[in-house]
Amino acid sequence: MRVVLVTGISGSGKSIAINVLEDDGFFCIDNLPAKFLQDVIGSLEEQGYGRVAVSIDARGGESVADLKQIITGLAGNGHDVKVLFLNARTDTLVQRYSETRRRHPLTMQVRPDEPAPTLLESIESERELMSAIEDVGVSIDTSDLHPNVLRQWVRDVVGLERASIVLLFESFAFKYGVPLDADLVFDVRCLPNPYYTPQLRPMSGLDEPVAQFLREVPAVRRMIDHIGHFLTTWLPSYVQENRSYLTVAIGCTGGQHRSVYVVEQLAQRFRPGERVLVRHRALAARQLAA
Repeated sequence: MRVVLVTGISGSGKSIAINVLEDDGFFCIDNLPAKFLQDVIGSLEEQGYGRVAVSIDARGGESVADLKQIITGLAGNGHDVKVLFLNARTDTLVQRYSETRRRHPLTMQVRPDEPAPTLLESIESERELMSAIEDVGVSIDTSDLHPNVLRQWVRDVVGLERASIVLLFESFAFKYGVPLDADLVFDVRCLPNPYYTPQLRPMSGLDEPVAQFLREVPAVRRMIDHIGHFLTTWLPSYVQENRSYLTVAIGCTGGQHRSVYVVEQLAQRFRPGERVLVRHRALAARQLAA
């Protein structure tokens, strides 16, 4: 059975992810306590279900900490288990709750004689509870993502076949902050910037004139070689730690030229031997705004 667990911080987009999977034919269960997961999967397998998606959040309490062991057990029984951990910056979460006027789930779990925690207190408590499983699967920072981009990224991750490890190369703009889902961060702002060449300014690192500009700079080639060598050297160690995904974030000032080009070159370098996924955060935002 293919099992997708959607978890993470409340307000980060779990409902969007579950709806995408339901539209794609998964049998979906929302807000299932973690302690029931193994029994539910076993029951659904007996009933002949082939694809199941389950949303689990901090309302499961301390049982969330047992998820690692439960996931290991499901994989040991032959199930193809993928975990999506959705996250977002605290300021973004506060804004989303303010706009929707919804209550945080943890504020509804206090006894009548206890004062309700504030929204910020609830978010921090949930981060502490969920930190036990943040490194289990692929993490996606939804802070600056349009819902349509998140939907596509969820489909991309779930569509991947089982592999020992998946390399996710992600370009981003430092002016918007470092993505929370990054495992490794490389800063390429020291490289020459095509932005200052007027005819290249409206283009991106996906366009051949920009690629040609950067290809001709020896420092760019050295940077790509050094990052590639680092990953080649240390990737086996991440595999030994039973990591399923490794997100490598490459950042420049605007996330449009240098970081995009470097990501594409690294992805091309590692595709022959690894499962590779590519994301361009700033470009995705620009395309939706156009």
